[in-house]
This record gives sequence, structure tokens and C-alpha cells, in this order.
Amino acid sequence: MDSEVGRLRTVLLHRPGDELKRLTPRNNDTLLFDSIPWVARAQDEHDQFADVLRSRGVEVLLLTDMLCTALAEPAAHEAGVRAAVDRRRLGTDLADVVSSHLSSVDAESLAHALIAGMTFEELPAAEGASLVRKMNHPHDFAIDPLPNLLFTRDSSVWIADTAAVASLAMPARRRETSLLDLIYDHHPRFADTELAYGSHHAPVEGGDVLLLAPGVLAIGVGERTTAAGAESLARSVFADDLAHTVLAVPITQRRATMHLDTVCTMVDIDAVVMYPLARDELIAYTLRDDNGGLRVDGPTPFLTAAADAMDIDHLRVIDTGLDPVTAEREQWDDGNNTLAIAPGTVVGYERNVETNARLEQDGIEVLPIAGSELGSGRGGPHCMSCPISRDSIPYQGKPK
Repeated sequence: MDSEVGRLRTVLLHRPGDELKRLTPRNNDTLLFDSIPWVARAQDEHDQFADVLRSRGVEVLLLTDMLCTALAEPAAHEAGVRAAVDRRRLGTDLADVVSSHLSSVDAESLAHALIAGMTFEELPAAEGASLVRKMNHPHDFAIDPLPNLLFTRDSSVWIADTAAVASLAMPARRRETSLLDLIYDHHPRFADTELAYGSHHAPVEGGDVLLLAPGVLAIGVGERTTAAGAESLARSVFADDLAHTVLAVPITQRRATMHLDTVCTMVDIDAVVMYPLARDELIAYTLRDDNGGLRVDGPTPFLTAAADAMDIDHLRVIDTGLDPVTAEREQWDDGNNTLAIAPGTVVGYERNVETNARLEQDGIEVLPIAGSELGSGRGGPHCMSCPISRDSIPYQGKPK
């Protein structure tokens, strides 16, 4: 896979489930949701999203199904139990009880515990003394749920035929990567998959990684991805000959712009949809391989650096909204967070009326989906999808 816009062939999604039912007004901030979603409606909206993709010939892989298949392998099952049980948090005795219990359950039950978590009330019957158990409320989490697993782009991203498992910055999301490790390591579909990165490296999240063109990556540096993470991923893709240029793009560190793909996404081979305030403010540092080392140039304006790296005259920009207020509203509602399924065809939330109209005026086909409940975790179609396979795009540029 060498772009964000080549015809999409295979994508990994996660249909929301019981993990969203764990959200309450008491914990939704900690679990990174802005409101409490109506779970049944969120599932309906996600089903619609998956059906739109399937209607355009996209193979949809569901993360829970992939995880269950992986966990059927004994070595994966053991690794899943280790990923679920935090001994430093539960203490030795209780950790042993929980580990013993989870080791005895089937793959589906273990997958549910890994995704939806477990409260102290749901743990096996007490065996022996546990101060941890006595001092926690029955509804406190012994295993945290993963409601943000919905946003599969963040936990891994594919570059060429290589998977990069993210290093997630926020405590509420760190355990997500263990599930992706289990799938990529143990599911037969990915038996020959190479890994370009891993969760033990400096923080990089998939929503900050955009494949602008063959050999050209843009990596947002902000709330979730550090400069060290961007540099580390750049070194990795250069060493594996997966890219010739990486653009490190500083973005404002706030909730509305947590990832680069909340500011802009590719909608065609030479076009992005972009938040207007970012158009003139975004800069980029250009990273290239220098005989095994790293050369860092810039900063220069992002659009200039991108066009230069892509070897095109300019990158077309379609602004979000028609006025500052509309632009701000639709940026908050993920108007920039579109998923391209082919050059010039994207999936976007139907509520972003002005942004979708601007896209269509510029010749971009928009496939609208509902997102009133899915968007409560601040993520759109791009965030909710991890493309695994795309057709190559026509491209004549050459490495600089």
C-alpha cells in the first residue's frame, strides 16, 4: 500500500460493543470520550459504514473476529492472558486468580475480557485474602475496557506491505497495541507480515501518519506523537526502504486537533481536505536518509514541502466550511477526517454538510454515513479504519 487514495481492497474495522457500555459520566473523560454514546445506535452507524465499504468492493475484516481466531492458538491465548492481567495493579494473589480464570476460558470469552474489560464484581469468586479486592469498589475496573479500539487507524498503520504497530501515548489506549500484536503475530492471515514499528518505541499513533504518495510520509507531531517517535519511525521506514521522504508536521496540542488526520486527509492523488486555519500555519521538517544517518531540513510551509516531496507542482486544497464558524464546527465534527476508497471518492460524516458540498464542487464523490454516536470519541471514517491493502496509484514522481 503506497497511498491514502488508491482503490481500497481490504480494511480492518472494529464494530463497537460492550466496551462502550462501560462509559459513564464518571469515567468518560479518562477514557477519552466527550459524551456517553447510545451504543445500539453507534453499532447501527458502524454497520452502515461497513456496508458502504462492502458495496464498493472492499473486504471488511472485523477486529473482534480476527482476535478470536488468533486466540484459538494456545501461544496466543497465553499471551492474551498476560496482556489482560496487570500484576502491579492487581497484586500477586489476585493476579494469579484472574490469570487462572482467563486461562480456562475460550477464545471468545478472553477476547471479550480483553476488549470490554472486567470489573472487580465480575472477577472469579474470591480465593484467599486480597487487599486490592477489598479496597476497590465492585464496579471499579480490574481490567480496563478499550472503547477507543473503535479507531483502528490509531493502533496500527500499513506502509507498503508492512504493518507498523503504534506506540499509543494516552494511558487509556496503551493496551490496544497488545491486541494488534496478537492478531499480526498469530492470525494465519498475517503469517508472513513484517513489522516496521512496535509499541516499545517512542510514541507514534496511526492517525498522525499519512501516506501522501509512494515513498512520501507525513507524520503529525503533537498531543499523541512525539518528535522522537516521528524520528524513530522515519529511521525505520528508511532502513526498510519503505519511504524516501518523511515530513514531520507540528500540530497544535489540543483535543480538536489530536492527530494530523483531524486537520487534513487525502481525497485524491493530488488533493487534501484541510481545516482552513491550518492551511497557512502548518509547517514541516523534511527528513531524508543520509547514508544511514538522517538529514533534517526546514521548516518550510507544509504544502510547499509536500508538493516538493511528491514531485508535483502543488497540492490542491479543499477547505473545510465556507466561513470561520462553520469551518470550526465541521472540523470539530471530523469534516477533515475522510476515508478515501478510490482516487476522488471518499466516505465522510453526513452532518458535515458544507464540507461535503465543497468536496463535491471540487469533483470529489462523497459517500455520506451517519455519525452522531460514533463521533462521540472524536473520530471520523479515517480514524475508524485501518486500510491493509490498496491498489497502487499512477505516479510519475522521482525521489529528490
